[in-house]
Amino acid sequence: MALLNRFVLKPSNISRCLAGVRPELGQAYCAIAAVPARTETRENRPSFRFRHVRSLHSEASHGKTVEVDLKRLDGEDTGLVEVQMCRERARNSLGRVFVAQMRELVATLHRDAAVRVVVFRSMVPGVFCAGADLKERAQMANTEAEHFVHGLRSLMNEIAALPMPTIAAVDGFALGGGLELALACDLRTAAHSAQMGLIETTRGLLPGAGGSQRLPRAVGFSVAKELIFTGRRLGGDQAHQLGLVNHAVQQNQAGDAAYREALSLAREILPQGPIAVRMAKEAMTRGIEVDIATGMAIEGMCYARVIPTRDRQEGMKAFIEKRKPNYIGE
Repeated sequence: MALLNRFVLKPSNISRCLAGVRPELGQAYCAIAAVPARTETRENRPSFRFRHVRSLHSEASHGKTVEVDLKRLDGEDTGLVEVQMCRERARNSLGRVFVAQMRELVATLHRDAAVRVVVFRSMVPGVFCAGADLKERAQMANTEAEHFVHGLRSLMNEIAALPMPTIAAVDGFALGGGLELALACDLRTAAHSAQMGLIETTRGLLPGAGGSQRLPRAVGFSVAKELIFTGRRLGGDQAHQLGLVNHAVQQNQAGDAAYREALSLAREILPQGPIAVRMAKEAMTRGIEVDIATGMAIEGMCYARVIPTRDRQEGMKAFIEKRKPNYIGE
């Protein structure tokens, strides 16, 4: 039986079997099998020492302007990371430096197996992200603008492809590309006073960083068409009613109510099995794009990645011993 299990769970054998049934299933499995299941020993795990004030760009900027920063929380919040947008003078608009720094941080997160949840938040009062930097964009030639937007679209795809859950905390304006950034996250929280909208049509454009594709998947095809055609802005409560945000809360005096709600949500995710959470995201993200039969096969392949992990054994042991599990991501 042990020999049979080794044969069945071997990725190359699974891929060949699935390809015999349907070619795209074999290809889908190859893509999923490439995701590391974190089954290595504790000695081989990357060592990360989290400090509450540790940030990537502030350590390496050497006097350069920091527009996007990374903060790793510690203590009971170890594994929770904040992406902090801090381009105050331009209301976090998507300029060259901002986008370059965001891409660098996202690439860092892709490689970091110790991160369990990421919260995207603004450090600028009253705004999440104001969208395109129109002053900078106006100075670009047509080909340059097209190339920049292509890179911006790629960045949003990279955010959406992060393997761990991501939460956008919208405490102010999230317009155009700002809402597209929030849509690239898995979950969204918003203050009632927040303003959200894909307003590109009011500027003679259309959403170019994924908004025309992700908004319909969030609120439905007909509603998304209405919002994009009109360039309408929504408050946090309206966005919640339409399903655009998961939670809407009354703004507080500090102006960070959505962030506080996102932090609370992240803390609910933190204690869960990190490999299981990542594989659940993988199954849902890939499965929603295909027919139900293929989606079920993708779910099965993701499930197979969890079976040999220590965390699965810990979960069962903790249940039997009637205690909280201690997941280590292996």
